[in-house]
Parts: sequence; C-alpha cells; structure tokens
Amino acid sequence: MLLQRLTLCLRVPKFSPRHKCRLLFRPLTQVRDYTAPQGRATNSPFAHRTELRQAKRIVVKLGSAVVTRGDECGLALGRLASIVEQVAMLQNQGREMIIVTSGAVAFGKQRLRHEILLSQSVRQALHSGHNQLKDISLPVLEARACAAAGQSGLMALYEAMFTQYSTCTAQVLVTNLDFHDDQKRQNLISTLQELLCMNIVPIINTNDAVVPPPEPNSDLQGVNVISIKDNDSLAARLAVEMKADLLIALSDVEGLYNSPPGTDDAKLIDIFYPGDQQSITYGTKSRVGIGGMEAKVKAALWALQGGTSVVIANGTNPKVTGHVITDIVEGKKVGTFFSEIKPAGPTVEQQTEMARNSGRALASLHPEQRSEIICHLAGLLTEKKEEILAANKVDMDLAVNAGHLSPAMLKRLSLSPAKLNSLAIGLRQIAVAAQESVGRVLRRTRVAHNLELEQITVPIGVLLVIFEARPDCLPQVSALAIASGNALLLKGGKEATNTNRVLHQLNQEALSLHGVREAVQLVSTREEIEDLCRLDKMIDLIIPRGSSQLVKDIQRAAKGIPVLGHSEGICHVYVDADASMDKVIKIVRDSKCDYPAACNSMETMLIHRDILRTPLFDQLIDMLRNERVKIHAGPRFASYLTFSPSEAKSLRTEYSDLECCMEVVDSIQDAVDHIHKYGSSHTDVIVTENEDAAEQFLQQLDSACVFWNVSSRFADGYRFGLGAEVGISTARIHARGPVGLEGLLTTKWVLRGDGHTVADFSEHGTMKYLHENLPVGQPLAGKRDSN
Repeated sequence: MLLQRLTLCLRVPKFSPRHKCRLLFRPLTQVRDYTAPQGRATNSPFAHRTELRQAKRIVVKLGSAVVTRGDECGLALGRLASIVEQVAMLQNQGREMIIVTSGAVAFGKQRLRHEILLSQSVRQALHSGHNQLKDISLPVLEARACAAAGQSGLMALYEAMFTQYSTCTAQVLVTNLDFHDDQKRQNLISTLQELLCMNIVPIINTNDAVVPPPEPNSDLQGVNVISIKDNDSLAARLAVEMKADLLIALSDVEGLYNSPPGTDDAKLIDIFYPGDQQSITYGTKSRVGIGGMEAKVKAALWALQGGTSVVIANGTNPKVTGHVITDIVEGKKVGTFFSEIKPAGPTVEQQTEMARNSGRALASLHPEQRSEIICHLAGLLTEKKEEILAANKVDMDLAVNAGHLSPAMLKRLSLSPAKLNSLAIGLRQIAVAAQESVGRVLRRTRVAHNLELEQITVPIGVLLVIFEARPDCLPQVSALAIASGNALLLKGGKEATNTNRVLHQLNQEALSLHGVREAVQLVSTREEIEDLCRLDKMIDLIIPRGSSQLVKDIQRAAKGIPVLGHSEGICHVYVDADASMDKVIKIVRDSKCDYPAACNSMETMLIHRDILRTPLFDQLIDMLRNERVKIHAGPRFASYLTFSPSEAKSLRTEYSDLECCMEVVDSIQDAVDHIHKYGSSHTDVIVTENEDAAEQFLQQLDSACVFWNVSSRFADGYRFGLGAEVGISTARIHARGPVGLEGLLTTKWVLRGDGHTVADFSEHGTMKYLHENLPVGQPLAGKRDSN
C-alpha cells in the first residue's frame, strides 16, 4: 500500500528531466524566485473581474461552514467533491492551485463521537447484560484532540478525491511560528514552490492539534505582518508570501453585504474598495469556525495590499457550488470582488437604481411632456448630425481595420444623413403616440354602488436592451421607453462605442428638458451580458437586438427575467400553384435580396410541385441567379433534379446572407406542416391568387406575422406604423410580432370607493355586485351614487 502511494505521488505530469535535476541538487532552504504571470505587473492586483482569467497561481480557502455538514459532525462530501473537481480542472489547465482547508476538527469530532458511543455501548452491555443505550451521554470534546484525530482522515479523503482526476496532493500543516521564524518561513515557501513545480496541489491547514486558542482581540498587525489566528488570515498570508494572483475565500454567504445578511436593507456588494470599510455593518460569525465576515474582510484587504486579488463567495449554495470557483476564474460576477481601483462612473447596479427612480418620475409626467422630450430628441438627431456622423466614421474605420465584421454587420453599423432623417421621422411618430399611452383606461366597470374599477395602462418598469453593432437602435429604443414611461438600460456593442456615446449624450440632453436625465442609462463598464442577466431583482424585462446566437445566450442566462425577442428568423415564402408570375418575382426578390441579414428576410422558399418545369419556375431561378443568391436544395427538390444545387444541411437554417433553401411541397397543407416543423414562428408568406387557399394559410399558420401576397420584409414596426420597434417577438404571451409602444406597457387595476363598502364573499352575502360595464373614452359624469 505504501509503495502504491509513493508511486502515485511520483506520477508528475508536465515534468521535464531538466526540472528533475534542479530539484535533486538544490538546498531545501533556497527559495525559488517567482515572477508574476505575463500581462500583469508584479505585486499589482487585478483591477477588473475580467482580468481574473489571467490568474495563474490561485489560493482557494475553504471555510469551516463549506467543508462541514450542518450538524458540524463530519464533512459535506458532495460539496467537497464538486470543489475538488473544479480545482483539479483548473490545475489540469496549467494553473497552480493551493488549497487552505478547514475540516479537521469536524472530521475528528465525528470519529471520536463514534468511538465514544461504541465504547460506552460495549461497557454498558457488559455491565447490564443487555443493550440499554438510553442514558448514553457524550462528553464535551476538546478541539485540539478532534483536530489530531481528524487530520489524517481529512487528508486521506482529499487524496482519494484528487486521485480520480490523476492529480497528486501533499499535506502541509503550519502554525504562526512557521511565519515568524525566518528560517522556517523560507523552508515553508521553498517546500510549496517545489510542490507547485511538480504539479502537486498543496493542501494546507493550521496544525490545530498544537496551536493555542485564538486571542479574541488579536488583529492584523502592521502592513507587512498578519497574525495567523484563523484560516482567513492563513490564506491571506500564504497568498502574499507565494505571490498568488488570486485568493478565493469560500464561505456560507454570497459575499460581503453592506449590512448583516437577512436584514431588510442588506445588499450584496459586487466590488469592494479599501476605502469603503466605514459603510459596512458586520453581523455575527458563521455557525462554525473562529472567524467572521469582519475577519475575512480584513484578511482580504491585507492580501489585496500585498498584490493578490481576492473574491469572497458562497461555497455552500447547491445551485452554484459545482461551478463557483470556475465562474470566478472566468471573470463572472460571483460574490464580492476586492479591487484597489474605483471606477470613475457608477456601477451597473447604481445605474439601474438611478434609472428606476428617475423612470418613476418619467412615468408621472404629463403625456405632452413625454412627447416634448421625444420631439426634442428627434430635433437633436438632425441638429447634431455632423457630430454623430463623425463619431460613426471613427467606429467604421476601426471596424474596417480590425476586419472582424461581416459586410452585413458593417452595413448595420454605418449611419448616414438619410438614416438619421428617417430616425427623426420615426421618433416624431412615437411622440404623437406617446400622448395616449400611459394611463389610458382600457376597461371601466361599476362593481357595486360606490365601487368603480378601472384597468389602466402603466409602464413595465426597468428595461434592459442589449444590441449589437447597430447604433440606430439606441434613439429608437430610447424614444419608445420614454413614450411608455419605462426606465431603460442600454448595452451596446463595443463596435459602436463612439457613436453610442454621442447618441446617449443627446438622450440625456432631451431628458433634462423635464428633469428626468437619469431615466435612460448607457452601460459602458466591462459588464458581461451574463452578469447583467442576473440582476433579476432590478430589471423587469430584457430585450435583445442582434444575432440569433446573442438572443439564445441571453435567454439561457436570464433565468429570472423575462426575455422579449426571437432566437431565429426562419421566414418562409410559399409559392402556390395559383400564384401570379409577376407577384412571385417581386415578392421573392424583395424578401430575400432587399436586406439578407435582416431577421425578416426569406430563408426558405416552398414551391408547389405543379410549378416545377414551368416558365414561372425558370424565371424565378433566373432572377435568383442574377441576384447572386445561392440555393440549397431540400431533399424533395433535389430528387426532381438531375444536377441539383448543394443540398441543404438542415431545413431549419437562418442564412442571413444571399442564400436560401428551396423545397417542394404537394399542397397548402404540406406547406403549413413544413413551416410548423421547421419554422421559427416569425414571418411566413403565401403568394397566390386563390383566395380560399390564402385564407386557409392565414388561418392555420400560427406564426407571429402571416402575409398574403406581401414581402416578408413588411414585418417591421416602422412599416406597421408603430414609429419604431424594440424588436420582433415570437413569444406566445405578452407582445407578439413587431413590438412598438404598446408592447412596452402592462396594466394595473384601480378600484375607487367611498370607504363604506366591504367585500362580502359569504354564501348569503347581502352585497349586490352589479358588474356594469361603463364607457372608457371619458371619465364618469356626475357624482357617485350614495347609499
């Protein structure tokens, strides 16, 4: 068995003979010089979460609450296994992982209790002649004895778990004296350096079997010294001594709160800065362990000052434990990140709070005032045209030089005087509609005498609109949010950074007209989209504008926030047997060739089999060839041809280019069935002169937009007369199709009474419910009835 363990520990991956020679002949007291990873200055912590991906040497501190079970007797094996898996995965990526762990006391307590119970039961059985275990009591177990009994078992458990991932571990027990004595400290650091060099994960713990009880008033001492009184301070000291890039401290809370978790006003702090200590109110320490959040914060700040980045996060939540460490290393917004650099502007949480507060003021304005803001914004688009176009030229030049954007994306990014004039016209249409949006009575009912019920339109709340390289989206969406009284967060693509900044300045100038400047916010920080989608308590609706992949990513990430949009725009045009040749050519050309990258562009053309080998079919193919449209043949269409085009890999493809799929169907019903199976419920078209066939198509198809003898490109808010749209929704509830002003409103019920009427739901209730519908176009005339 011993030979097997030695063989396991000598199984050193990524270990060259050159390194082996250096290890054999170098004195143990020599400390290896460690240089910081490339891309990061030595002794300088990361400034932003996204930079954590560069972390090479990582210390993971596992608090007692993370390692132990709820009864404090024994280890949380499932939780520990998921943590080991993440550490092993990062280790196998080439990172250097160090674990500072608790748990020896809990593991030892479990073993000692078991031994004591077994011993007492045997003695009692021998004494009484039969098993009577009712009066067995357990003595108070001393922590040092528990630690002595639990250390070996804890390490054996770690070794067994890491072995599953072909990762070797080594145990290191330390005390405060190991850091105070220079020779011992150098030996410790040298040992850890050698272990890391051999791709071994050091598992470190305080030697609780011999350490004295912690001093209640001991604290961090000076700048260069920290007293080792718990595993928080131990992890901080080791991280600095080892020049680690990142310290991850896992506890039983989500991170650092501005007040004790569970209190009404407690808010999780995303980023904590050294100067913010005075704004924190600490609660009690965790159920186990000797530290608390205050000790964690002090240790974190000490490590940060020593050049190590720190994140405090929850390691006990079953929903995130399986990926909490890897999420932190990937730069995701998990727990509290400690940073020395405070950004000049507000955080996205602060922006959302400002937008909500100012949005409520926006909603309370008179409709004419909201219209005035939008009209002013429309005027600014033409007045500041040169400034907008100059900023857009900078973005275009950068995009062209980078070479990352497709021609279709470059077209979306580009602005022109004509585009700006068209935007201004659309905004003025929205301004007119804004006068009859918020507060409109949809239904008015006299429930009973002196009880009048109204259903009125109100804003949804805070909208988050995420759009890619399309700056014209910014003023459109802003105008719709203003008209509907909604607060708005805008997250634009980095390709349009300069254009978006100028357009947002115009937004704020227009909003300042009536003192609601903060109602629309442009998120310009390094926030990842996935992090924004986690603000479920602050954002009410997410609207993505961009590629199908963007929409899918947002729908996947926004688990607690509704998403309005469509993931794909697989639009069909069905050419019926009774179709007009001229109409077919015009509709198909416009649907496919006008703007191939648009979500309402035709992606699949279905043709009735009777059209094959007719002049109509020949002219249709010639037109597509002249427009340089690449045709992908569906299975049935390919079977009719001797030399067919390339066969479609899938009948559910959004090409977003001068490409389309062509397939043959036998009837209108076959076309409807095909669209239901392969479509995306976006926009589908029938071209026919047969009215009965058209009505069958329009009635049976359940897409958001269904057209007869009309191009699919008409699925657009501007062409529908909505002024503009925030997107096209294929959802089954709320707004559907092109979503304009109406889609950004919800309703609330208002009940007015005289204070003398109470609800009576008893079987023999005496209250008479009238449920009399009243006109909604004007307020009720005269006075309310009186009893």
